[in-house]
Amino acid sequence: MEIKYGRNSFFDGGLLQLIGWSILGFVITTLSLGILYPWAVVMLYGWKINHTVIEGKRMAFVGSAWGLFGNWIKWLILTIITLGIYGFWVNIKIMDWKAKNTRFRN
Repeated sequence: MEIKYGRNSFFDGGLLQLIGWSILGFVITTLSLGILYPWAVVMLYGWKINHTVIEGKRMAFVGSAWGLFGNWIKWLILTIITLGIYGFWVNIKIMDWKAKNTRFRN
């Protein structure tokens, strides 16, 4: 497999957009005491993926906050029941969910 270098892969999002989405996600998460964290994840990750091109193919994020919300509540309860131990797996679960909801657009 030959690795080709060039401008086939790139990110075309802007700094001000990133700052805006990050602040909005932080505010939503903070005001809801973490319950609306799935909406913040979907907003920020969706923005990042939708501005990413890999090998000339634009990426698309197809996940929804509702799709993550049920899992988030389940993971939150498991984290509370296990006195925080399950929290170590939550980040991995979120990364897996993101991967399952990421596609090539074209």
